[in-house]
Amino acid sequence: MSKVITFGEIMLRLAPNGNYRFFQQDQMQATFGGGEANVAVSLANFGMDSVYVTKLPDNAIGQAAINNLRSFGVDTTRISRGGERVGIYYLEKGASQRGSVCIYDRAHSSISEADMSDFDWDNIFEGADWFHFTGITPALSDSLVEICEKACEVAKSHGVKISCDLNYRGKLWTKEKARQVMTKLAKYVDVCIANEEDAKDVFGIEAKGTDVYSGQLNKTGYIEVAQQLAESFGFEKVAITLRTSISANDNMWAAMLYDGKDAFFSKEYALHIVDRVGGGDSFGAGLIYAMLNNKDEQSIIEFAVAASALKHSIEGDFNRVSVDEVEKLMGGDGSGRVQR
Repeated sequence: MSKVITFGEIMLRLAPNGNYRFFQQDQMQATFGGGEANVAVSLANFGMDSVYVTKLPDNAIGQAAINNLRSFGVDTTRISRGGERVGIYYLEKGASQRGSVCIYDRAHSSISEADMSDFDWDNIFEGADWFHFTGITPALSDSLVEICEKACEVAKSHGVKISCDLNYRGKLWTKEKARQVMTKLAKYVDVCIANEEDAKDVFGIEAKGTDVYSGQLNKTGYIEVAQQLAESFGFEKVAITLRTSISANDNMWAAMLYDGKDAFFSKEYALHIVDRVGGGDSFGAGLIYAMLNNKDEQSIIEFAVAASALKHSIEGDFNRVSVDEVEKLMGGDGSGRVQR
């Protein structure tokens, strides 16, 4: 069984029920989520040896986050304890022409104030096959930039493949700082994952004829984007998700995989969205699973997109689906009919 290490911040997610606005009612759903944690849960659900690394306070909320990860079969033994708080994010789910809103309350969280001594990377990467992180993690603090780079260095020394989802978050850092940091980290990365905006926001590489706000995507233009990314940073593979937003509820969803020579496009799914947060993470997890199981390029991108399409139908950050469910959708059964 392949062993995958993910590193990042797990947060407490507070969201009004359904499509209520913030404090339109006096209740919020409390769950957990965060980019790399979402990937770890997906991979555990797929039957992989999934190890999540972070730092959490030694209190009841930190323990609840750990217990939640454990309930999915994620290995939490490498989590460092200490610091003062678990980061929080508030989510208001949009509907129709009203987009979703995410508000962060994660300053001074335990992971953002972690230091190099909190993680024994040589020990963590012993026997590992893959390491995954996102651009969110180094955006949290300067110390995490150094910790991410150290993790990548040690992963490489252990012969571990590295994937990174660019995941640019304008509420966490500027495009200039993101470009400076991610250019430094990109040299370690084997598989780069991005959406239709990340390459432009982080590296200034833009697909021609695309306007994500009008819902217009020139999908073939992303072949050139992937080529430029691969040539600039030496990525073995580049995966780009392609979301055509009709409204907050209805999207068209597909992706492309570039292997340094050829581009492979997935089928396109018409999504009626229950919860889109974590959609990109479920794509990344599907990609990692398919690559580690030696699927061909077309099957890799089809599996990743199908896994992510299913996630859009599930409340919360985590993708609660199995390999069988993903493969059934890949095979064409997307009718949504009752299974008896």
